[in-house]
Amino acid sequence: MGALSLSLPVEVRSKRSRLFLFVSLMNIGRIISYMAAGLIAGAFGLEILKALGLDNAHQILKYVGVIFMVAIGFYLAGWFPQMARVEKFGQPVWKVLQPVVRKMMPINSPGRALIYGMAWGWLPCGLVYVVLLSTITAGSAVQGASMMLAFGLGTLPTMVSAGFMASWIRRFASSVQTRRIIGILIVIMAIASLYLGAGYDEHHHHQH
Repeated sequence: MGALSLSLPVEVRSKRSRLFLFVSLMNIGRIISYMAAGLIAGAFGLEILKALGLDNAHQILKYVGVIFMVAIGFYLAGWFPQMARVEKFGQPVWKVLQPVVRKMMPINSPGRALIYGMAWGWLPCGLVYVVLLSTITAGSAVQGASMMLAFGLGTLPTMVSAGFMASWIRRFASSVQTRRIIGILIVIMAIASLYLGAGYDEHHHHQH
């Protein structure tokens, strides 16, 4: 995001209000793309649930989702760098979008900023793809889109800030200690969700 904001024309960067508008629109575009991808993944996951039998498949996919979250935690902490290989899956899509992105340059209007952000949402990124894979367990297309919306909104404060404080954010994000703390927290949340989910499933089962 820091690199993108630095590539904006001088007339945009020179006014903080205009820079904020353009950075925000690029991020809104990115989140729209995330939601579209989540919609597709959620619908695909629903078909898997139907094919395998809803009850059993939901349990299986729930555990798969937890494994993905643990993998994200390990990846961020630097203990599972192989996760970056997931990015190869998105390269064919990005090759198609790259010419469109080039035509958007320079990003000198709000409309271009939004469209550029929508293309940027498909940029190969291991972390995004692992979260996207976990939306297969959502149970519906709408739930899949909602999960990606939540993920996008969660990244929004950092990404918008990065547009203004590129060097500071880069130092913060590249800190090994920071990445490890965040990674460990994600692993703890993933494991905790199993126990929270178990309580919900038991309550849901008794109701039926």
